[in-house]
Amino acid sequence: MLAWTIYITFIGVLVLMLLPRDNARAARIVALLTAIAGCVVAFVGAIQQTNPGEVTTIVRVPWIPSIGANYYLGADGISLVLVVLTGLAAVSGILFSWNIEKRTKEFFAFYLALIGGVYGVFLSFDVLLLFVFYELTIIPKYFLIARWGSTRKEYGAMKLALYSFVGSHLVLIGLIAAWVVAKGQLGHASLDLIELSKVHFTAGFQHWVFPLMFVGFAILAGIWPFHTWAPTGHVAAPTAGSMLLAGVVMKLGAYGCLRVAMLLFPEGVREWQWAIAALAVAGIVYGAGVALVQRDFKFVIGYSSVSHMGFVLLGLATLNTIGLDGAVLQMFSHGIIAGLLFGVVGRMVYDRTHTRDFNDLETMQLGKLIPFAGVTFVIAGIASMGLPGFSGFIAELQVLMGAWQVYPKMTILSGVGILIGVAYTLRAIQKGFYSDAPPAVHDNHRHDHPLAPISLAEKAGAVMLISASLVIGLFPGLLMNWIEPCFKSPLFARLLSGGAQ
Repeated sequence: MLAWTIYITFIGVLVLMLLPRDNARAARIVALLTAIAGCVVAFVGAIQQTNPGEVTTIVRVPWIPSIGANYYLGADGISLVLVVLTGLAAVSGILFSWNIEKRTKEFFAFYLALIGGVYGVFLSFDVLLLFVFYELTIIPKYFLIARWGSTRKEYGAMKLALYSFVGSHLVLIGLIAAWVVAKGQLGHASLDLIELSKVHFTAGFQHWVFPLMFVGFAILAGIWPFHTWAPTGHVAAPTAGSMLLAGVVMKLGAYGCLRVAMLLFPEGVREWQWAIAALAVAGIVYGAGVALVQRDFKFVIGYSSVSHMGFVLLGLATLNTIGLDGAVLQMFSHGIIAGLLFGVVGRMVYDRTHTRDFNDLETMQLGKLIPFAGVTFVIAGIASMGLPGFSGFIAELQVLMGAWQVYPKMTILSGVGILIGVAYTLRAIQKGFYSDAPPAVHDNHRHDHPLAPISLAEKAGAVMLISASLVIGLFPGLLMNWIEPCFKSPLFARLLSGGAQ
């Protein structure tokens, strides 16, 4: 059933392309119904999985027999978590983009094409098929930013595309090298991820192939110092694009690091484990520090995403089940919270005030003019800070507990990033919504010029994301029951054999 998340989404793309260009309302409805259908299928399909610790084959048919490639879709608990995240992100992004008027059907066609590619990555267990879906997401990302973005949108789109292609080429080199070596050992060509995970690549081979492939994927996860595409791309993208980039696209990189690079080359992981942890902590502290001094509201959220993705990479570097569980949970949590933050800043604030500069916003008293936006940002902000009761708390706590077992000094240093995170979040709340600065003399956003009220679609999208973070924060077992069995399964035994359990 989970395969239909892909099929339904691309069917929606085809339907959109057949609609008349001037029928914006029909395009919105088709896009929303498609996203809701995909989300429902994701939830139902995930609930039906009875053994999330094992990979359940969804469909497997020959694709390119000469190189051992199959159209192989499957799912385990990690896939389930990220597929559900994608469904939630897809629906909320459309709700926050209900006002799109410029070439509406093309916008939503690119949007759904991106979502379809993301579903494909999370469900692929043939490495070539995974790579194809991974590459497929680049084109929609580019056009969403270049055509419907703002603030140096051509530059942001090109930078994102170039970084993505560079990372993809590093991954492709690693995949080809692994395929050649595996063919010699197996006696036949194979691109089956599970079969490749059983091949014993030499330590010397892993020591150079692993960093190549890991960095290739981690670029899209915003790893420092290859993170600079992320804030630029987030700021340039339209609201839905920012929500998807932070919510699910960055997770593609982290997922590739775990599912492909780490699974295939466990000795390589252990050789470079310290470097991954160091770069992760650098990203946590650097991203938070730069966010603290930004004047552009959206840049604050962009750099905060770099910082929070650092916790995902730190969790991966622990090589113990607590840290890895936390890393996957943090992928889900950050996807929900960052999507909500970008939705508030991009749609509720910028589209109404046409500015993101704190110097302008703090004279507008937005907390009074659009109180729903202010309250929503406060909730999203405290969730981002890791307040108990929200998903971010339990996710980051598990990452830190896992990291303490391996790198206690780095764990303490990452705590500095958390403290700075509290500071930049409170600063953004105060300057963006609840400043006591006097109104500007020529302020066009006084009470005699009220801003447009928050729409029902925006409220629905915000409530959905807040509810998701609260539910998982209060009942983390709903996702941990899917995640934990995966790292106790034979598939990850080689990866965890050298780490604390």
